[in-house]
Amino acid sequence: MRRSESETASSSSKKLGNHGDTDTDDRPGSEEDSQHVLQHMKRPQRSPIVCLTFFLAIIYGSWTVYHYQFESLPLPLTAEQAGKRGFSEVEALKHVKALTELGPHSVGSDALHLALQYVLTASENIKKTAHWEVDVQVELFNAKSGANHLFSGLFMGRTLVYSDLNHIVLRISPKYMSEAGKSAILVSSHIDTVFSTEGAGDCSSCVATMLELARGVSQWAHGFKHSVIFLFNTGEEEGLNGAHSFITQHPWSQTIRMAIDLESMGIGGKSGIFQAGPNPWAIENFASVAKYPSGQIIAQDLFASGAIKSATDFQVYREVAGLSGLDFAYADKSAVYHTKNDKLELLKSGSLQHLGENMLAFLLQIAASSHLPKGNATEEEESADQNNAIYFDIMGTYMVVYRQRFASMLYNSVIMQSLLIWTTSLFMGGYPAAVSLVLSCLSVILMLIFALGFPIVVAFILPLISSSPVPYVASPLLVLGLFAAPALLGALIGQYLGYLLLQRYLSNVYSKRKELSHVIQAYSIKLEAERWLYKAGSVLWLILLILGNYYRIGSSYLALVWLVPPVFAYGMLEATLTPVRLPRPLKLATLLIGLAIPILVSAGILIRVAGTIVATLVRFDRNPGANPEWLGNVIIATFIGVMTCLTLVYLLSYVHLSGAKRPIFLSTCLVFGLSILLVTSGVVPPFTKDTARAVNVVHVVDTTGDQNPSSYVSLFSTTPGKLTKEVDQINEGFVCGRDKVVDFVTFSVKYGCWTYKDTDGGWRESEVPLLHVSGDTKGDERVTQVLIDTKGSTRWTLSINFAEIEDFTFEDAENSEELVTVGNKDSVEGWHIIQFSGGNNAPTRFDLTLYWAKNSSRSAHNRHSLLKLRTDFNRVTPKVERILMKLPQWCSFFGKSTSPHYLSFLGHLPINF
Repeated sequence: MRRSESETASSSSKKLGNHGDTDTDDRPGSEEDSQHVLQHMKRPQRSPIVCLTFFLAIIYGSWTVYHYQFESLPLPLTAEQAGKRGFSEVEALKHVKALTELGPHSVGSDALHLALQYVLTASENIKKTAHWEVDVQVELFNAKSGANHLFSGLFMGRTLVYSDLNHIVLRISPKYMSEAGKSAILVSSHIDTVFSTEGAGDCSSCVATMLELARGVSQWAHGFKHSVIFLFNTGEEEGLNGAHSFITQHPWSQTIRMAIDLESMGIGGKSGIFQAGPNPWAIENFASVAKYPSGQIIAQDLFASGAIKSATDFQVYREVAGLSGLDFAYADKSAVYHTKNDKLELLKSGSLQHLGENMLAFLLQIAASSHLPKGNATEEEESADQNNAIYFDIMGTYMVVYRQRFASMLYNSVIMQSLLIWTTSLFMGGYPAAVSLVLSCLSVILMLIFALGFPIVVAFILPLISSSPVPYVASPLLVLGLFAAPALLGALIGQYLGYLLLQRYLSNVYSKRKELSHVIQAYSIKLEAERWLYKAGSVLWLILLILGNYYRIGSSYLALVWLVPPVFAYGMLEATLTPVRLPRPLKLATLLIGLAIPILVSAGILIRVAGTIVATLVRFDRNPGANPEWLGNVIIATFIGVMTCLTLVYLLSYVHLSGAKRPIFLSTCLVFGLSILLVTSGVVPPFTKDTARAVNVVHVVDTTGDQNPSSYVSLFSTTPGKLTKEVDQINEGFVCGRDKVVDFVTFSVKYGCWTYKDTDGGWRESEVPLLHVSGDTKGDERVTQVLIDTKGSTRWTLSINFAEIEDFTFEDAENSEELVTVGNKDSVEGWHIIQFSGGNNAPTRFDLTLYWAKNSSRSAHNRHSLLKLRTDFNRVTPKVERILMKLPQWCSFFGKSTSPHYLSFLGHLPINF
């Protein structure tokens, strides 16, 4: 049998050169090749144990990369270990402890005044202990009234007005170099918190790091060529007002050449760079000196896209002041962001040491540099775009930085070479090769469809079978069973269907080759189909690289690392220039070499992104009840399905010729079934004391009707799901549903709970805000003057109907100071919002002049209000106090600049006033 088959293969080797082989790298030919095939035919099927072991090794390796990249932190140093010139986390934590013990310290609160005094005292101590050749200046700066209008991001369509804000400014410079005072580096963060949290992470950890940094820098600055300004501002949580007031009002702001912002969207962990530029000088210097470099441009891409609904002071420094620099943020446990769980106990040891050592090395490098660019605000736009930095760290050990110009050259080179190779391959392979390519790409499409379809079905089912539509928030590993397992199963099934279609086509091609025995044909068909599936993965990543390069997406480097190493491994170990070779089995070494670099570079960041998406579901529903309950699940399922398909497209091609399909199928079903069981049984709760559901309880006094003010308590949640369990435990007469939509001006509650029981106490009629029309001139150009009296509230929002109004001016009536002038305004969904916050001495009476649009009468029937006003008081009424005492421990208040405080008054001015 062996002899006759060998002779057949040998005698036909020359004839096969005239047939179009579907894999031009592997053409049958010599007797030696035929013998090799027959030897493999006698071997058992590819070992499932080897496949499963390799598969588990990939999973374990990915998790190891993530843990090393994001979870491993340096040991905290004491003051003695760090020395006078080093950074000590132990000392910095003393500042965090002191600030958090004050409780929530939002703008206008007495606690914020105490926090400012603490930072001022600590800064004065730094001045006393500084090096004798270093000049340290400390100032308590009170900002006057001002208005901030940003044209992008979270605050688009708003005018942010502020008054009576206080900041601590600390400047360190060499005593005997006067030029250093004319060129400064700004390091900034905010002292204030939202009203719902003590703010250990956001941002007492940043303030503490800055204080310890300033102490260390004060021992080095005698050798600096530039001064370093540490800005401890207030008002960031109310609309980036602290940064804006400093940049526009303080004389030192004119000397700043670079801005570094420290932020937090979680509590602790590695503080990484998530925004850099526009000038790449800062990130390049950071990468060269940071001891524990951490930063990913994929975070910058997500932030810039608007997928992350947030903003930092860095936006003000870049847009208003035209500065370049770096934006750092802690991101661990981001589910606690702006909730009661942003507390010192959850701050991971080593977090401050990581950021402090990186920042100290960076500041020493750039402050002593003779060259300090002031961003690229004056450069040509096209040149600036080509100068943007692409950056990412590898396992938190080494940071790669290169510019967009080099990226374009590199990506274009890889794309052109890939297209040239594929064109040559298809030309040599002819029609069969082209059809095989199409069918292998079809397998990728089927893989993607099934990898998305299975977890998305689960996403729709979860709200029906669990007590919460997002039951995995407190236990993120459940996502592996609920979504990753069905995504893996779908990817395997989808690719296997494509594999069968490809096999059928190859069978028709090989059936015309009578010179090959049926045994060799059958074996060759399987091997060739496997190799086409592997190569289809490179086509998928090539397409992503082309798209990323065309749109200049920074994170396109991920497509590069998933394209080049697997293709290189295939070319080195699998391809041959000999046109007469039989297909051979893919080597395990091909996968090992091909996947090692992609996993090393990307596994950690992909896991981190998935975890961040899960955590943001706590605050997902910005307008409670506006989104379907399954929407958050679908987003998670889509991300996991796509990532599963993209990252396993090479690996799964190796599985089809082994016996590993059944074990993978059974194990994924088992993991999925166990996860579903844990969810439905309630063994794993959706929320815990430390990972709480975000809720708000607001005592509302509504004056929007024609009758006397109505008073009720509103309960709502930005976390998807109904409030049935919470209301049952509170037992204070709440009724839940969609019957009562509450318009809080900055957002609407379309599903919530409310009660009118015992809501008459805790507020006074004299606190009801006033919207009074003081003048109205009708004619071709109608102008209306409105007096606004917020009756003691120094935090309020006013929405202006821009379907009726074309422009407006806004003045402080108490001081006759114009805050907002005519022109340069935009709106969102037909409304422009004025958002005001200030200290205890902020004004409460304002004059608003409205300039009507000429076509306002045509749109009057579409809007019921000309103005909508909400005034907030940080005061707990007796009814709210009882509710707070009964609030389940798995619930936490969620604070934001747009969130109402415990007591809010709603008012409006109708169009037909």
